[in-house]
Amino acid sequence: QVQLVESGGELVQAGGSLRLSCAASGLTFSMYAMGWFRQAPGKEREFVAAISWKGGNTYYADSVKGRFTISRDNAKNTVYLQMNTLKPEDTAVYYCAAKYGSAVTSEVNYRYWGQGTQVTVSS
Repeated sequence: QVQLVESGGELVQAGGSLRLSCAASGLTFSMYAMGWFRQAPGKEREFVAAISWKGGNTYYADSVKGRFTISRDNAKNTVYLQMNTLKPEDTAVYYCAAKYGSAVTSEVNYRYWGQGTQVTVSS
């Protein structure tokens, strides 16, 4: 059974930093591209960042480019999202997702999803 478990979300002040983690089990992690998505209250879920199965390629939403960094450790079956210079508009539930093969930005291609972790940025 595939499980993705996110952690690291919390309340932080604007300008602060957080690192989210997503631990995967039940799949050959190194063969899966990983993505981070988020959903703010009253809004649709949106793409944040994605990383290829080896970590050589990364993709970012324009809204987080230059502030967020996605990375992975295949030895630990874990993907990370380092978030710096956080803004109130980054407040959302953050989800990690896994997709076999190459990384893409569309959520419809991701098969496995975590339960989400809440990030709240106060102004």
